[in-house]
Amino acid sequence: MKGLVLSGGLGTRLRPLTYTGAKQLVPIANKPVLFYAIEDLVEAGITDIAIVVGDTQAQIRAAVGDGSQFGARVEYIVQDAPRGIAHGIKIARDFLGDERFVLFLGDNFLREGIVSYVEEFRRGDANAQILLYRVRNPQDFGVAELQDGRVTRVVEKPSNPPTDLAVIGIYMFDSHVFEVIEHLKPSARGELEITDTIQGLIDGSRVVVPHVVNGWWIDTGKKDDMLEANRLILEILERQIEGTLDADSEVLGRVVVGPDAEVHNSVIRGPAIIGANTRIQNAYIGPFTSIDHDCLIVDCEIEHSIVLDHTRLIEVPGRIEDSLIGRNVEIVRSPHRPRAHKLLLGDYSRVEVL
Repeated sequence: MKGLVLSGGLGTRLRPLTYTGAKQLVPIANKPVLFYAIEDLVEAGITDIAIVVGDTQAQIRAAVGDGSQFGARVEYIVQDAPRGIAHGIKIARDFLGDERFVLFLGDNFLREGIVSYVEEFRRGDANAQILLYRVRNPQDFGVAELQDGRVTRVVEKPSNPPTDLAVIGIYMFDSHVFEVIEHLKPSARGELEITDTIQGLIDGSRVVVPHVVNGWWIDTGKKDDMLEANRLILEILERQIEGTLDADSEVLGRVVVGPDAEVHNSVIRGPAIIGANTRIQNAYIGPFTSIDHDCLIVDCEIEHSIVLDHTRLIEVPGRIEDSLIGRNVEIVRSPHRPRAHKLLLGDYSRVEVL
């Protein structure tokens, strides 16, 4: 089997962070979310992988390289514009050939991995296998109807959902999928839809097998979803202290402190991760917090947050929480009086001030 990862989206729901970076490279527990998808494929024995890329291809190529760091061989397929998930499959035809394959959207996160699903698809004779997840807002997803263990209908974002079973961004297909895609027409938004593809297989009497995921799945397209995925990974981290802690610091619970990181006169309450070359001084790092590499945190309190690399938080009054803070950000207390909030914010920013 081969793997196909789609990483060409614009990440509009994570703006302004994604104006300057690929959404698939935003880290969860200090590892880009895209890396989890690649690792899931490799764990399932799939090492021949193509990544469909778009405007952020240079960043993704630089991060992933040839795939050898994952034990895989990775090649890249350029999509000229976001034209739909099925279009991503269409342009990968030469790479995929007639082999069965796993399609993985690069911003989807499945904590328990995909090994069991891939093994079943390998052993079986289904033409497609889709993963489903029970959601509270099925009207925002493609929704599947089931009968006798088979998928009978897939509806894209229905106003009156027939079930609460959302079709998530991990799919398995054989080569019959290309017969459907060749005859697809773009939807009203100008894309070749994956739901239309699945429905085409059903209408053509192909076997589409569903699996309802019982573990944790998250589409990491929004800030709160990123924080939740971060929490889920931090919960299963093993404690590892590679950096230095002084005698006045306290580290409690599942905490990772990376190489050459320094913790001075601070409390870190896990689960939490501190990246390499980061300095924590006179600070409180609370549960479910990831601080990436080469950061400086001085006289601050922060919890349930993600801080990307090369960011400086210095003497910030009050506690920072439920936050996603980008790269090379600087948040400091102003020495000037009278006290005032002075902000320079890009488009689509959101700030809560007390």
